Amino acid sequence: MTLDIVLFLVAAAFVAGYVDAVAGGGGLITIPALLLAGVDPLTALGTNKVQSLFGSGSATIAYAAKGHMNLKEQAPVAVLSFLGAALGALAARILPTAILENGLPFLLIAVALFFAFKPGLSDTDAERRISPAVFAFTLVPLIGAYDGLFGPGTGSFFMLAFVALAGYGVLKATAHTKLLNFASNLGGFAVFALAGSVIWKIGLAMGVAQFIGARLGAMTAMRFGAKFIRPLLVVVCLALAIKLLWQ
Repeated sequence: MTLDIVLFLVAAAFVAGYVDAVAGGGGLITIPALLLAGVDPLTALGTNKVQSLFGSGSATIAYAAKGHMNLKEQAPVAVLSFLGAALGALAARILPTAILENGLPFLLIAVALFFAFKPGLSDTDAERRISPAVFAFTLVPLIGAYDGLFGPGTGSFFMLAFVALAGYGVLKATAHTKLLNFASNLGGFAVFALAGSVIWKIGLAMGVAQFIGARLGAMTAMRFGAKFIRPLLVVVCLALAIKLLWQ
C-alpha cells in the first residue's frame, strides 16, 4: 500500500478507537476504510480484529485503572465471551448470515430508541433483573458468538444487556462492555489468524492508533459519564443501522 493509504487507515483507526471506547461501533469506521483501501472482505475482517484488540484492550485498561471494573472478578465471564466468539467465527464459514444482515438494522434502531427515551438512565446502578450466573452463561457467550459470526453492533448489545438486565449504570456498563468486547475480539482474531486472513503490518499500525484513540475516548467517557455516552451510543447505533439498510 502507498503511504497515503496507510495514513488514511491509521487516522480511521484513531477515530474508531475513540468512538468505540465510548459507545462501541468502531468497526463502522475501520471495516469500510479497509475495504476502500482495496482489502478483500475476509482479510478486512481479520485485520480489523487485530487492530480492534488494541482499542478494546486500551479502553479496558483505562476503565479498570480507575476502578470501574475488577478484572480478576470478571475474568471468568470474559473467557465465556472469548469461547462464544471463537465458536461464532468457526460457524461463520458454514452458516448463512442473511437473517442477521436483514434483522440487525431494526435491532440497532431498537437499542438506539431504548437509550434515547428510557427514563432514569444514569451512572447509578439500578435493579438487577437476572442473576449473574444466568447473565454470564447465556447472554455473554451468545453475544460473543454473534461477534465472531457477524460482528457489527456487538458493543451496543453488551451495553443493552448490562443496563437493561444486569442493572448497571451507563458508565459501569461501558467499562464492562469493553472487557467482554476485548475477549470476543480475541476469540474471533484467533480463528482469523489461524486461517491466515490478516495483514499484520497494517493491523499493527492501525492498532497503535486505536490504542491511543481508545485511551482518549475512555478518559472522555469517565469525565462526562452518561450525559456523553448516552447520546453518542444512540448516534452510533442509528448510523450503523442506516449503513446496513443502505447496503
